[in-house]
Amino acid sequence: MTELKAMQTAVNVATVWTSPDSPRPLDEPALGAPADAAGWTRAMTLEEKLDLYAGNRVQTQLLYGTPVLVSEERDGWAKVLIPEQSTGKEPRGYPGWVPIRQLAGPLPESDGPWAVVCSPRTVLSFAATGECLELSFLTKLPVTGETGSRVRVDTPHGAASLPRADVRIVSAAQPQGGDPASSTRPAGGELVRQGLRFAGLPYLWGGLSSYGYDCSGFTHSMHRALGLLIPRDASDQALDGDPVPPGEELPGDLLFFACEQGRGRVHHVGIYAGEGRMLHSPDSAGRIELVGLAGYKLAEEHCATRRYWTRQAVMPAAVEPQARRPIE
Repeated sequence: MTELKAMQTAVNVATVWTSPDSPRPLDEPALGAPADAAGWTRAMTLEEKLDLYAGNRVQTQLLYGTPVLVSEERDGWAKVLIPEQSTGKEPRGYPGWVPIRQLAGPLPESDGPWAVVCSPRTVLSFAATGECLELSFLTKLPVTGETGSRVRVDTPHGAASLPRADVRIVSAAQPQGGDPASSTRPAGGELVRQGLRFAGLPYLWGGLSSYGYDCSGFTHSMHRALGLLIPRDASDQALDGDPVPPGEELPGDLLFFACEQGRGRVHHVGIYAGEGRMLHSPDSAGRIELVGLAGYKLAEEHCATRRYWTRQAVMPAAVEPQARRPIE
């Protein structure tokens, strides 16, 4: 078996490609170090976004500091496995390729506190250089201390700090669970509440950041915000979770849709929001939205409903700060 090398993501969002030949010239902003995830996403036309799927170009994405296992290096590219993103494709983690320049050696093992970004986006500041780096929701970095309104963290590029208001400090010893301020809210309702913060965010095939989610990247990330790890893709999510009989849906349940009027391949997933509505990231032409299911174009393709939110959290949950920031 090939020896795996531990590394970590060294750009704010690294796009994971199907092969080193997958990127197009227009994808150059997503390949750099630093990467320009926001500019790359904004600049694409609808046809160019659709080609990410039709051309089988993109698999998923990585956030700053996310650990990966490298199984192969070739011509400036690394084949990676992502242990935090489970998949039926590979038991060791989601596979794909990223430019080696977007990776760095791993940080030392830490059993101390971590800072998890709970604002849609925040800005990481490097005091030594004066440089800044915008980070996505759910980015997680080890804490080295606190000073006033700032949290000091270790990063792939050395010491830096984050606004205290934009992060939740968690530790391995901390009890798992959701926002203490919303402890009276049902867990499924909290899942919907977190997701509604991203209403209006454009869809991005393979997206797993607050610059753009695909349908399963959205459901995966909203569960992760509550400390729940579920599979990365809709087809795998539909195979796990607790089955929910028709008519017994509750807010936070996942609704799955399949080709051939529900009898074929699973191709879409959304979050049941209650009162016959669904919260989802629809397609490359759309944005995260809340829609009524009655008469919806995919209604006849509904094939299964699964519930994950009643399960025990396996990691600390992200918490929304008091001051919300809009998604741009």
